Amino acid sequence: MLFAFRWVRRLISAVVLVVLLVVGATAVSVWWVARQDDRPVSDVIIVLGASQFDGRPSSVFKARLQHARALFEQGVAPRVLTVGGGAPGDRTTEAEAGAAFLEERDVVTVAVPEGRNTLESLEAAQEVMAAEGWTTAVVVTDPWHSLRSRTMARDQGIDAQTSPTRAGPSVRTRGTQLRYIARETAAYLYYRALGRSGEAGPRAI
Repeated sequence: MLFAFRWVRRLISAVVLVVLLVVGATAVSVWWVARQDDRPVSDVIIVLGASQFDGRPSSVFKARLQHARALFEQGVAPRVLTVGGGAPGDRTTEAEAGAAFLEERDVVTVAVPEGRNTLESLEAAQEVMAAEGWTTAVVVTDPWHSLRSRTMARDQGIDAQTSPTRAGPSVRTRGTQLRYIARETAAYLYYRALGRSGEAGPRAI
C-alpha cells in the first residue's frame, strides 16, 4: 500500500512538472516571437481587427493600422487586408472601419469583413488570398498576439511572418505586458490542444 502511494505521488509530481515545463516554454516563445519584427516583401499585409466604435478604430486597432500603413509605405506589400467582423448591433465591421481609416491615408486596402476571432479572421483572409493567388503575408497585431496569429496563419497555408506594433495599450506598462503574455500563453495552448480560438469575439484589448 505504501509503495503504491509513493508511486502515485511520483506520477502526479512528474505530470505537474511536465505541465509547468510546457507552460513555461510556451510563455518564453510568446515573449520571444513578440520581440521579432519580420517584414519580407510579401503579397499582402494582414491587419487583425480589434474593437471599433461606429467606424472609429479603438486605440488598439489604430496602433495596428498605423503600423500597417508604415509597412505599406516602406514597400513591404502592395496592399493591406483588414479583417474582422462586427459585434451584434454594430453598424460596421472591424474590417470596414480599418479599411476606411487606411484609404483616407492613401493605402491600397482590401476589406475582409468576416471573423469573430483570430482564427475565423485568418480563415477568411486565406480564402481571399487563395482566390487572388496570393501566398505570402506579413501579419500585423500586438506583440504578445504574434505567436498565436502566426501559427494560425501558417496552419491555414499562408506563408506568414509577423511585424507587431510597438504602440498602444498592450505595451504601455510592464504589468500589462506580463498579463498579456499569460493570457496568450493560455490561448496558444488552448488552440494547440483543441484547434479552436478561445476568444469571444471583437473587443478592445
